[in-house]
Amino acid sequence: MMRKVLLTACAWLVALVVLAPYVQMLLTALKPHEELFASPPGYLPESWQFGNFLEVWRVAPIWEYLRNTVLIAGLSTVLAVAVALPAAYYTARRRFRGRRMFLLLVLVTQMFAPTALVIGIHREMLALGLIDTYAALILVNAAFNLAFSTWILHAYFSSIPVELEEAAWLDGCGTLQALLRVTLPLAVPGVVTAVIFTFITAWNEFVVALTLTSTPETQPLTVGITAFIGQYEVQWQYLFAASLIAIVPVVALFAYIERFLVSGLTAGSVK
Repeated sequence: MMRKVLLTACAWLVALVVLAPYVQMLLTALKPHEELFASPPGYLPESWQFGNFLEVWRVAPIWEYLRNTVLIAGLSTVLAVAVALPAAYYTARRRFRGRRMFLLLVLVTQMFAPTALVIGIHREMLALGLIDTYAALILVNAAFNLAFSTWILHAYFSSIPVELEEAAWLDGCGTLQALLRVTLPLAVPGVVTAVIFTFITAWNEFVVALTLTSTPETQPLTVGITAFIGQYEVQWQYLFAASLIAIVPVVALFAYIERFLVSGLTAGSVK
């Protein structure tokens, strides 16, 4: 009993530590401009300005930034997972010369951060004529998330017995049908993990987007909200309000997709 109480207390403590910055962001977003620089500053707003969450849509093209972010993150996720699926399936089911080296090279690509390659990425996109376009951000985000997606899907495909596919072949299914009807449903947890990781990484990406875009028509929200950071003043109430707005779609995605993750964990356990 005591152990359970201690674990619960520790869990609540960790949750409070994790949520504390978001609470501070919310309270700051609800303060009027004059309270932000008051001395001494108060923790709670004296005048609650819920209108800041509506005003931020007027002072900056938040809707346009949000639309760009959803489009870039969504297409990056689709592209990365679509390419990773056949690569992971082939490496899990085929034993070919250089297989281990191939998987190692895929893993090594995760060591290169976009920040270290941003100059080369900019020159390449400039040569391709893709500067300040959706395509540039979609290709870069998909490329940098492809390695993780391939590895996580490779692990899930490897854990699924090949005998299940062989049984499907005996029933008349081809290789593609066996993959789509038997193997892929059992690999749902891996696919969901790859989708969540890729989407959130692309959603939060900043450095490459800042380098490759220059207009609100193509800039994601992570770059767009920097407009509230001026040379002499930072509009903290709008900056934090926009940041909280940016968090909502990711939380909604995870809440929606969680049931597929849980159901995928038990897929195939009952005939």
